Amino acid sequence: MSELYITRTLPQKVLRKAEAHFNVTLRAQTTPLKKGEMRAALVLYDVVIPTLGDMFSADVFEGMEDARCRLLANFGVGYNHIDVEAARAAGITVTNTPGAVTDATADIALMLMLMSARRAAEGERLVRTGKWTGWHPTQMLGLHLGGKTCGIVGMGRIGQAIARRAHFGLGMDVIYHNRSAKSLDMPARQVGSLEELLGVADCVVLAVPGGEETRHLIGAKELSAMRPHAHLINISRGDVVDEAALIAALEGGEIGGAGLDVYEKEPQVPEALRKLQNVTLLPHLGTAALDVREEMGLMAVENAIAHIEGRALINPV
Repeated sequence: MSELYITRTLPQKVLRKAEAHFNVTLRAQTTPLKKGEMRAALVLYDVVIPTLGDMFSADVFEGMEDARCRLLANFGVGYNHIDVEAARAAGITVTNTPGAVTDATADIALMLMLMSARRAAEGERLVRTGKWTGWHPTQMLGLHLGGKTCGIVGMGRIGQAIARRAHFGLGMDVIYHNRSAKSLDMPARQVGSLEELLGVADCVVLAVPGGEETRHLIGAKELSAMRPHAHLINISRGDVVDEAALIAALEGGEIGGAGLDVYEKEPQVPEALRKLQNVTLLPHLGTAALDVREEMGLMAVENAIAHIEGRALINPV
């Protein structure tokens, strides 16, 4: 049987599927691989299933043209932690798990929109600390999202799923900025520039892929273009937002608030960000549901099986 290396523990259903087709080596640690571990994995195994944080940068692939591994079956839709061009140059193919993550990630976006706009995290902290003195008409007034404008940056699968929830679920008007035109099954209007979107949206949701093209897409200039009451939601990748600029904007009250599921130097979250009341912070929960993680894992394993059996890969990138 072919040798498969899995870099983090996956749900039991996924492991059983993998073990039926491969000799599986499961790494016990939950932390990202180090460079030496990545290079060793490429030498020792036929297929590797890596995930977020396993930084397969160009230097990892140096001299790996004759390595044993020919496939990185990434666990996750995002693959900006893998230098795909360098992998390809070394003769190593990369796959991912699109589709499986769409609805779960969109749900988290909607949750962050509501939590940020309605000050839910701040309210829960108030109750937990025993400082809540009871209801009154002007307590913790937030922003009602019904009838407001949701601006989505990136209208791929996840962006469209967020748009459906925002429009049909919350009654929001949806606008979006995307590199290309989209044919959509919902009322949504494409705007010509990011600046135009930022200037009119009451809630801005980032759903773009990670990578150099989108790094610091939202910085001080973009934050200053947002409406003073608007909320910024990021469920894409942490470095899409200039975290220092966001902290400054939140501290200065330049925007209404923010909801984050990802961070620029994850899992490090700056103390200044953690101290702020007008930001909701989640520990990268985007796909954290058992059935979703099972579907992601099974998709990665199916790509690995297709590779070993010489069939067309299901999700090549």
